Amino acid sequence: MKKITYLFVLALLTSVSGFAQVAEINWVTFEEALELQKKNPKKIMMDVYTSWCGPCKMLDKNTFHNKDVVEFVNKNYYAVKFDAEGDSTIDYDDKTFSNPNYKAELANRRNSAHELTRYLKVSAYPTIVFFDVDAKVISPIRGYQKPQQIELYLKLFLGDDFKSMTTQEDFNAYYEAFKPEFQQ
Repeated sequence: MKKITYLFVLALLTSVSGFAQVAEINWVTFEEALELQKKNPKKIMMDVYTSWCGPCKMLDKNTFHNKDVVEFVNKNYYAVKFDAEGDSTIDYDDKTFSNPNYKAELANRRNSAHELTRYLKVSAYPTIVFFDVDAKVISPIRGYQKPQQIELYLKLFLGDDFKSMTTQEDFNAYYEAFKPEFQQ
């Protein structure tokens, strides 16, 4: 009887844990995304964050773990997490970027901005930078985004709808007509 109960509990835990799994975005490094683009062109969504940034942590927890966001990003984008104050060296756009003023003792606290952060004109955290299939910047989107807010940009940039927008009024019309489908 004990063996049957144990097996039942084990089977129950296994099936429940399958439901409890948290949806995950397939994050890659920027270099990996650039290589992947050569074989299978996709746009890139880069989460530019810092370790000390509260809204960055909320974005990761609430938005980047949302089932609808995860499924859409994994299907349509290469997703990159980039530490805006990290110590990595990145080759991009025929340049090499690093963080020469990085101080290891300041890890997990405010540090100097990475050269790539400045190059991408990121001035607030979090910022989500979208790149086209040729790795050219489409646009940075500043601030915390709820799932339905980021959905607008994910779809706007994926479908190249932004290319026909030449005024703020064009964007406002798109925004007003947009019907979000992602669950909050």
